[in-house]
Amino acid sequence: MKVLIIINDAPYGSEKAYNALRLALALRKEHADIEVQIFLMADAVLCALPQQKTPDGYYNLERMFKGLVQKGVQIKACGTCADARGLRELNLIDGVELSTMSQLAAWVAEADKALTF
Repeated sequence: MKVLIIINDAPYGSEKAYNALRLALALRKEHADIEVQIFLMADAVLCALPQQKTPDGYYNLERMFKGLVQKGVQIKACGTCADARGLRELNLIDGVELSTMSQLAAWVAEADKALTF
């Protein structure tokens, strides 16, 4: 089974991105046979920026992304959304790459389930 998680919300402020990544981590841990893909859109492309510094005891999306990449989760960020926010030339977290709407469309077409946050 393939599960596609689409995240639209900023990294911090609400907990939508955090909860999406928690779900992705749980899926990989408890259902290793499920393929998980994550696509970042709109303000969620900011989730892919490295060197996030959060207070002690507070969740850190960069660490969560790194754990997901190590578990084989594909993570892509919308290139158009990154351009709109001036992120095109910035480095992203290792394992996260800029992508296109065509790639998202392909992932949606191939997914058994698509979830949005």
